[in-house]
Amino acid sequence: GTKPMLQTTYGFMPWDDSHHPELSQTDGVPDGRWLFINANNTPRVARIDLTRFETDEILQIPNAAGGHASPFTTPSTKYIVSATRFSVPIPNTDVAIASYKQNFKGTLSFITADQPGKMDIAFQILMPGYNYDLGHAGKGPSDGWFFFTSYNSEEANSKLEENASQNDKDFVAAVNYKRAEECVAQGKSTATPSEYTHNWVDEKSRIAKSEKKTSVKMIDPKQCTGVVYYLPTPKSPHGVDVDPTGEYIVAGGKLATVIPVHSFTKMQKAIADKAFEKEIDGIPVLKYDAVMAGEVQKPGLGPLHTEFEGKGYAYTSMFISSEIVKWKLGTWEVVDRIPVYYSVGHLMIPGGDSKKPWGKYLVSMNKITKDRYLPTGPELAQSAQLIDISGDKMKLLLDFPTIGEPHYAQGLPASVIKDKQLKFHKLAESGSPWVTKSEADGGITRTGKRVDIKMIAIRSHFAPDNLEGVQVGDTVYFHVTNLE
Repeated sequence: GTKPMLQTTYGFMPWDDSHHPELSQTDGVPDGRWLFINANNTPRVARIDLTRFETDEILQIPNAAGGHASPFTTPSTKYIVSATRFSVPIPNTDVAIASYKQNFKGTLSFITADQPGKMDIAFQILMPGYNYDLGHAGKGPSDGWFFFTSYNSEEANSKLEENASQNDKDFVAAVNYKRAEECVAQGKSTATPSEYTHNWVDEKSRIAKSEKKTSVKMIDPKQCTGVVYYLPTPKSPHGVDVDPTGEYIVAGGKLATVIPVHSFTKMQKAIADKAFEKEIDGIPVLKYDAVMAGEVQKPGLGPLHTEFEGKGYAYTSMFISSEIVKWKLGTWEVVDRIPVYYSVGHLMIPGGDSKKPWGKYLVSMNKITKDRYLPTGPELAQSAQLIDISGDKMKLLLDFPTIGEPHYAQGLPASVIKDKQLKFHKLAESGSPWVTKSEADGGITRTGKRVDIKMIAIRSHFAPDNLEGVQVGDTVYFHVTNLE
């Protein structure tokens, strides 16, 4: 069966809170092989095989709480990432919350993702105890770097709405993961006791297996110089998005009055010139003016996330002013805006986080919209809106309901995946001990109080259909093979 897929070090964990799907990529373009998705409550990442639309692998993330900046991929899916939204004591011992600044740390996990069945934590980077929110990889000239937003640079532990909003600027963490690889190879990481599970479905038998891991390689920036730099960013940044050229890193400061855009070229020069404001736990803080490409002025209220259409324009969601704002890269001027209903969080352009977007349509995923559709069922529908962005002005095409609070989405042309679909499993190649290859092979076996029934299904026909000899107190397992 597949129950071991939901095993964790906390036991069987069948529920969670998923936010961000992420398509695998080849050379920075979605390729339709896999879809990854995160789990927030018990930090995990899952890999879904898009030839079958089935989950094949789940990896638990240790030394973390709230796996939110996840599972974003590098341009060729060598790694996906998971960063802890809420910092924790490492190791996770019982310490006073008043000791937050001394004992709580964040982690950035880089997970090997390009070998099916072998997902694992390549390394974790130990970070100050901020809240790491979202991330995106560099591409083109910035390939080899990963960018994470962080807030609560105050390291507050109570009344976060107030106490974690004191500083005018928080940070984008720029991670040189090629440098991290060098440090691991040079023995500059520490084997840190960390229990977590790796669960996968065996390709032949289609039976899930679970194994427990006990250690991760932890990199301390103080021991691996050049692995992380902080880019000052206003204010409480949520999203961080890299444009198709790989030059511009756009942050969405939830409490900012502008949209700040960092330049990768200027960042590299600032590092070379040592244009540092200060250092935090071995991490240099670059000067804001030294890395800033520009600021989008008066974009609206509550900028969160930005997607790109590949023609030199960016589209940013405005949570408070309930609109999508279109602006031009390089000049930073707003050229169009369209109202959405209401309180948009994420938005999505197919391939809009990649090197080559399919930039014709945009989906606005709205949050506080529970009055817009019929009040049926226990969960009221939220609203999403489809917008045409093929011309100079955005045009609303469609309103449609979605269930649950919508978060991120991914899109790509159906042609990328439709010809790869697995139409049927070859029974002759099945490695399952419970496969039933013909009706004559079915039957009932008893082992003590356990009863196993090997059964075939063809439409509504099941065989064997008379199950005799089963007694009160037995545990009965049905192993059904669909012969169609």
